Amino acid sequence: MRSRTVAVVGGGCAGVLATRELLRCSDDRVVLIEPDEPGGGLAYGSARPWHLLNSRAGAMSADPDDPADFARWAGVAPSSFAPRTVYGSYLRDVFARTAAAYGDRLSVVRDRAQRVDPGLIYTEKSGHIAVDEIVVATGNPGAAQPAALDGHPDYLADPWRPGALEAIPSDAPVLLVGAGLTAVDVVLTLTADGNRDAPITAVSRRGQLPLTHTDQAAPPSDLSLDEPGTLRDLVRRVRRAAADTGDWRAVVDGLRPSIDRLWGNLTPAEQDAFLRHLARPWECHRHRMAPSVGARVATLREEGRLEVRAGGIRSMTAPPAGGLLVELEAGVQWFGAVVNCAGPGRLPAAAGSFVRSLLDDGHARLGPHGLGLDIDAGGRLVGADGRARDNLWLIGPLRRGARWETTAVPEIRTQARALIDRAK
Repeated sequence: MRSRTVAVVGGGCAGVLATRELLRCSDDRVVLIEPDEPGGGLAYGSARPWHLLNSRAGAMSADPDDPADFARWAGVAPSSFAPRTVYGSYLRDVFARTAAAYGDRLSVVRDRAQRVDPGLIYTEKSGHIAVDEIVVATGNPGAAQPAALDGHPDYLADPWRPGALEAIPSDAPVLLVGAGLTAVDVVLTLTADGNRDAPITAVSRRGQLPLTHTDQAAPPSDLSLDEPGTLRDLVRRVRRAAADTGDWRAVVDGLRPSIDRLWGNLTPAEQDAFLRHLARPWECHRHRMAPSVGARVATLREEGRLEVRAGGIRSMTAPPAGGLLVELEAGVQWFGAVVNCAGPGRLPAAAGSFVRSLLDDGHARLGPHGLGLDIDAGGRLVGADGRARDNLWLIGPLRRGARWETTAVPEIRTQARALIDRAK
């Protein structure tokens, strides 16, 4: 079999894992296209020391054959929650070791991919590169913007922009739009030095924060959910299992291997109902805070330094004196800064430039509910004509919609390994 040249677009976690598997388990040549240092990405490249992984170290190995690799590398217990900065360093080391071992078949192009043509991928500065296949590993789509005041200095559309949070005065009340893990990260940063006097308010439709891991994980429950049923049947069985087990965490963790199959068995109408009514409660149970982070957040709430409200933002205006006047359910309130902490937006509006070009050129089409791109059973992109593209592969969060459980390291490393078994 001849050696192929495979372009991997994106150098975050998904891109590093894909590059590692392609080089270790095949004779392919790999061109990694990433403008920044491989191994960073949004989740780990902008993390601060107080930002912890929301999964235990034992789940975070880059190596499908060695689950303890990260915990051993970091010198931590598999049950611990390591800083995300440490995990970023681990990914960079994984990439460096891969490059050292297979450098004769690896090229790194520090550039942005723009578009593809048959057999070619075009970049912003480097022109075109001849390739046989392309793996799209660009991570999450851009953040949703449920409320925005574009261009205003006191509205932060991107909390990860360097220096953005540090510029917020400690005596100015802050509104966070969203109450998920991004909001938790922002709260930890705003209160890290202990000098914040003004309160922080987080507002979301349900007003639900992520729940918290226990110090020691219970074994996942072995659930039998093979019998067909409706969404209502599934919810009833999961609630019954949680009541019988006495630990909902074990039930949620036990569901994980079956989630994609269960999601795929739902009708489009049931999937839509899940997204409207159950997705947020599920995310709160599934993507939990580390115990120490949960304890810190609970203390801030008890002290009145953090308030979480349910509801939406009705309006936002900019008074001449600065800051923003925001109309919430309880009335109008002034905030010195409003920080967007919403989760990933829907496509096509939230698509990055490269993904948008794939859609515009017909190489990809929207996946179910606009959560990601459409793929076939093997992970190949499905084009606008409904046909799978033999040389275009997708791994990571942009599989969401076609799949559900596709954003965490265990699933992404499985997808990366599956690239080795792709059509020859």
